[in-house]
Amino acid sequence: MDLTFLGHSCFLLVSGDVRVVVDPFISSNPLAEGVNLDALDPSHVLLTHGHEDHVADAEALLRSSGAELIAPYEVATWFGAMGMERIRPINPGADFEIQEGSSSCRLRVVGAVHSSTLPDGTPGGVACGYILEGSGVRVYHAGDTDLSMEMELIGRFWTPDWSILPIGGTFTMGYVDVPAAMQMLQCRNVVGMHYDTFPPISIDKEKALRTVEEAGGALLLPEVGKGFKMKK
Repeated sequence: MDLTFLGHSCFLLVSGDVRVVVDPFISSNPLAEGVNLDALDPSHVLLTHGHEDHVADAEALLRSSGAELIAPYEVATWFGAMGMERIRPINPGADFEIQEGSSSCRLRVVGAVHSSTLPDGTPGGVACGYILEGSGVRVYHAGDTDLSMEMELIGRFWTPDWSILPIGGTFTMGYVDVPAAMQMLQCRNVVGMHYDTFPPISIDKEKALRTVEEAGGALLLPEVGKGFKMKK
């Protein structure tokens, strides 16, 4: 499975014909000015919750690509009221396959400890994370969350090969929490997100890398627009 970091908490995950964009926040993010939104062409758009810095480009991306929107119930229906036709409202516990062309991926929705309000102030319901399995690789995108015992369940029943975790603190867990998360998830390959976009979530990258390395893990902080292949 190929993973490309698009800034903040936004990623493109590709497994065959399935092209998933999670939490599109690109046009309003100065750190992602080199990303071409129109070139992403997703088959599916996943939203973890309703905050502006996770949904800002969802409407434009859905209209240009015709992708299916998968999002917590309140968030999905909010976009449905805007005229989006391909929507799949979900909540934690959902478990299903997504398909495109000759390819399919398994998707499980898990809980996240975070608030959720849509840009116009509408309540966004619960926040969530996603476990995506395709091309023989299982990836956990935690969304915005604190360190949570939910990770213990994920590690026990759906052990990820890669975990994408928020590390900026203030609104989510920070990099100091990654060692505990790795232990619960039984996963040593971590991709950092939700850091450095705004002053409240700025981090000391060297200290973050060292913290995870000393705990026996590997923390990747890819450049915006850069991708790599995730292997089991």
